[in-house]
Amino acid sequence: MSDTGRQSFTDKVENTLKPESQKSTTESWGDSIKSTADSAASTLQPESEKSTTQKIGDSASSNSNENNDSLLGKAQDALGLGERR
Repeated sequence: MSDTGRQSFTDKVENTLKPESQKSTTESWGDSIKSTADSAASTLQPESEKSTTQKIGDSASSNSNENNDSLLGKAQDALGLGERR
């Protein structure tokens, strides 16, 4: 089961298995948008907050980030808005 706000693993598999030649333009665009949004969510979510199944799913789809902190957290720290010092 994928984490809240992430694309389901079933959807990812279905999108990958269906050839592009069999997809409508709208379906192809939708897949691209969902994939981009899921990749961004993977990058923004710290590894420490991901479920084990989400880590495995991200690793299998090459969506895992190597950060212990999220990009949002790093940006907040850089601006002095983070909790860490």
